[in-house]
Amino acid sequence: MWSFEAVLLWAAVLLFASALSSKISDKFAVPVLLLFLAIGMLAGSEGIGKIYFDNAQQAKNIGVLALIFIIFSGGLDTNWKDTKPIVFPGVLLSTVGVFITAIITGLFAAYILKISILEGILLGSIVSSTDAAAVFAILRSKRISLKKPLKPLLEFESGSNDPMAIFLTTGFLSLLTAKSTEIVSLIPRVFLDMGMGALIGYVMARGIVFLIKRLKLDYEGLYPVVTISLVLFTYVIAVFLKGNGILAVYLAGLGLGRAEFPNKKSIMKFHDGLAWISQITMFVTLGLLVYPSHLLPLIGAGLLVTLILMFIARPVSVLLCLLPFNFAMSKKIMLSWVGLRGSVPIILATFPLAAGIDQAQTIFNVVFFIVIASVFVQGTSIPMVSKLLKLDLPLLDKKRYPIEFEKVEGIDAELMDVIVPYNSEAVGKMIKELNVPEKCLILLISRNNRFTIPSGSTVIEGGDVLLVLANDADMTVFQQLLARFTK
Repeated sequence: MWSFEAVLLWAAVLLFASALSSKISDKFAVPVLLLFLAIGMLAGSEGIGKIYFDNAQQAKNIGVLALIFIIFSGGLDTNWKDTKPIVFPGVLLSTVGVFITAIITGLFAAYILKISILEGILLGSIVSSTDAAAVFAILRSKRISLKKPLKPLLEFESGSNDPMAIFLTTGFLSLLTAKSTEIVSLIPRVFLDMGMGALIGYVMARGIVFLIKRLKLDYEGLYPVVTISLVLFTYVIAVFLKGNGILAVYLAGLGLGRAEFPNKKSIMKFHDGLAWISQITMFVTLGLLVYPSHLLPLIGAGLLVTLILMFIARPVSVLLCLLPFNFAMSKKIMLSWVGLRGSVPIILATFPLAAGIDQAQTIFNVVFFIVIASVFVQGTSIPMVSKLLKLDLPLLDKKRYPIEFEKVEGIDAELMDVIVPYNSEAVGKMIKELNVPEKCLILLISRNNRFTIPSGSTVIEGGDVLLVLANDADMTVFQQLLARFTK
């Protein structure tokens, strides 16, 4: 039996090693997901750490708790302005697309693994959701982004397709454990699951914003405590009312991301950090749960299922779901290829283990293999595929400033950075010579990686990045002023 200090020591080592592995991920374009899993496997009973862990129910509980905060943070960080135009194709991909992927993968898996059709579709359901975070981590390491609408569509799909995968997993698992239940019984359940989840998410988003605006706490550090409690409350009340708790949490995060409320930036930063801790804890735990020696006999079958998922199930689901929309074939191919499997499939693979069904261990090991193979094969080739399809863009660095601005009620202004074109009429002129709108304030100038506090006599140079505080109307006027070019 380990002492309390020994447990703390191992926790510190694993957390530090996981955080440090992000540097390796950025340098060598290895998805951080794999590194977290590798750390867990190395610490496990077949690794150098020799930590024995085989409690599937505990791993499931840790995974679900981690997923709650990861999904909420994903919704909170979603840019609604970019997402709004692609909501309809995104919803189709995250519901119908997930279902098609699950059925096709499941039927092939049943044949390849010699398991029942229900067990095969359960496996297909588990691996039916995608992980955009892994995609963007790989692209970021290669200094690449994707053209619109691919980036917001991938973000929205990956954030909103987990609830459907969870519903299908729990639904088919119930069919396996309750022999008298029929497949048609899932039809009314999906409407209750999604409908109640969406309703609770919407109501809680409004309620959380209402509460935060009126609490007026004396200590800023207590606001994240409030949001943690309300996120957990959102999940639990949705589940109690037979709704999808993960969908409720995602929509609550999405609603908060769109709203303006006190201490929004500090709350977002806190939940970003909490999401990282949740990911590390979840991946290391799942890494501890797997036995590498158990994966070796399943390499052939696992690779076949992975190839079917990558080259048949995902492309068919994308092509069918995007038929009503005007997407170029190159974008459809890209969306098909970037359907990486991530954290959710491994968490869902613990559900059959916890339920104790006959093929649970096989399903868990195959899912684990599929995730690793998907990230390795698709993940490492994404930069090349995006360039071949001419859908890549240079990654723009978000400039960091020594000051921050948080929009609150009563202030009709935003803090934005504006680049001065080299051939702008403003180049060579002092700020006081420019016809800057009265309520447009230039706070800082970034020039040659150094910041300058401007005055009226400061001369504007081409390539300057101006940090400007203004409302939308004045900002538009100011940008038009800088866009007047010399002849």
